[in-house]
Amino acid sequence: MKASTLRRWSWWHTWTSLISTLFLLMLCITGLPLIFHDELDSVLHSDTWQPANPGGEWLSLDQILDHAAANRPGEVPLYMSFDVDRPVINVTTGPAPDSPGSDMLMSSFDRTSGELVPYHEGFDIMHFLLQLHTDMFLGLPGMLFLGAMGVLMIIAIVSGVVLYAPFMRKLDFGTLRTQRSRRIKWLDYHNLLGIVSVAWLTVVGLTGVINTLADPITATWRSQALADLTAGYQDTSVPTPAQMASLDAAVEQAVAAAPDMTLQFVAFPGGSWSTDFHYAIFLHGNTPLTSHIITPVLVDARTGEFADMREMPWYNKALSLSGPLHFGDYGGLPLKIIWLLLDLFTIVVLVSGLYLWWVRRGNAAPGGA
Repeated sequence: MKASTLRRWSWWHTWTSLISTLFLLMLCITGLPLIFHDELDSVLHSDTWQPANPGGEWLSLDQILDHAAANRPGEVPLYMSFDVDRPVINVTTGPAPDSPGSDMLMSSFDRTSGELVPYHEGFDIMHFLLQLHTDMFLGLPGMLFLGAMGVLMIIAIVSGVVLYAPFMRKLDFGTLRTQRSRRIKWLDYHNLLGIVSVAWLTVVGLTGVINTLADPITATWRSQALADLTAGYQDTSVPTPAQMASLDAAVEQAVAAAPDMTLQFVAFPGGSWSTDFHYAIFLHGNTPLTSHIITPVLVDARTGEFADMREMPWYNKALSLSGPLHFGDYGGLPLKIIWLLLDLFTIVVLVSGLYLWWVRRGNAAPGGA
């Protein structure tokens, strides 16, 4: 490789790394506890709550909606989700169908009685870290900005790999010149840990970039993939809760249409995960891989008539798969431990890169050693 070509690759590696490093450090540090979010949540939010009528008959979904309406009068249901390990239904409400996230409130109900399930009060450290990791509390602009930092990281990875081959031409793989100067030792650690974790960094970087595009991807799916389902409606208003057909009947139709799938959540009309006219009833598969791929069944919210069931387009599937892969949620605790170690490697690579740039900058300055 020509010297001029090496200099260009070195310039790209240096500046894409420098621009993104501080934000990537924040993502790596906040990502460490988020890898174990399930385990930490069970410790931080452990309680002795028990259903009011263990083993008793469960309330219907429509009855739970009535309890949610009584709990938040004047608000409309936006989403309904279901706890996996206890008879609890979560209902998210807001002042309007298109309410922003800041105006939404999720309430949990005991399905055996309709009573509110106590919510963990006080500062939620995991929610804080997730919000900081996702968008830095800036919403979509913050997500897109972090996505741009992820793109810079991928450029830094590619340029680093290109530079690694000529650098290691005269050295055995994994050589650590511990008897040399501090700068040389840290350069060797930086190169070794960087090349060892390059595949993981690429996967985490790409999935992170995809996750930052969640809002545009969902909006595209809603406006394009579902456009034909909304073309024939004369009444353009979103139905009120009083105008909506039975949710239980709608869910029964969805489950009947896909008997080999499991109910995951319901999106009500007017929200970002549905149309203005349909219940969107999301089902997922029952294997470790397909459990992260959701399929919506759409039911007319006014009439209760089955509308359609269709697979999500490829870009929604990529989004569904990228989240769990980003945090190592596919292989249980062993994979999470591997994710932890590689995350720590990445922190060392980022810090050592900053150190090497600072030392080189000092040596290049007048009077530098």
